[in-house]
Amino acid sequence: MKLLLLSDHESPYLWDYYQPGRLAEYDLILSCGDLKSSYLSFLVTMGRAPLLYVHGNHDTHYAQRPPEGCECIEDRIYTCNGVRILGLGGCPRYNNGSHQYTEAQMRRRIRKLWWKLRRSGGVDIIVTHAPPAGYGDAEDYAHRGFVCLLPLLERYKPKYLIHGHVHPTYGAGNPRVLQYGETTIINAYERYVLEI
Repeated sequence: MKLLLLSDHESPYLWDYYQPGRLAEYDLILSCGDLKSSYLSFLVTMGRAPLLYVHGNHDTHYAQRPPEGCECIEDRIYTCNGVRILGLGGCPRYNNGSHQYTEAQMRRRIRKLWWKLRRSGGVDIIVTHAPPAGYGDAEDYAHRGFVCLLPLLERYKPKYLIHGHVHPTYGAGNPRVLQYGETTIINAYERYVLEI
């Protein structure tokens, strides 16, 4: 199964300079947030794969114009070809914007998922906007990660956690791929291809 991972910056390769057939090889597209709804609608229209997304902290326009043909997986487990995918968008609160959560609010969101996680037998991929604290986040206040994601990884041991929010252009010096126990953490900034 070939996945196209996206976040934070529309890829010129897939948007400005798109050529027919560029999306044909992907079985699933996952968006980690902060992308134009028209971009996501374009990708799902031009490709053959379903597109699942979570909200980023700048996705306030989705309420008026959601990405057409795409599926929001916030606080849900979506199964595709036997792969269980959990969506937990948003970032730590740094102002009063939408899709921002305190640590306690995100912890409550995770706690409310216990029955879904139990019923599905766990999860294979977690899609977030912000990374776990200490694993791909940045030192500035707006781009820190969630501490409460770490116990989630320890308990359910997903194969992957895919996030955005922290742009490599910020100069944080974080590698694109990190490991936390049995979970591979991937920053999906712009685009990243994952085969599972």
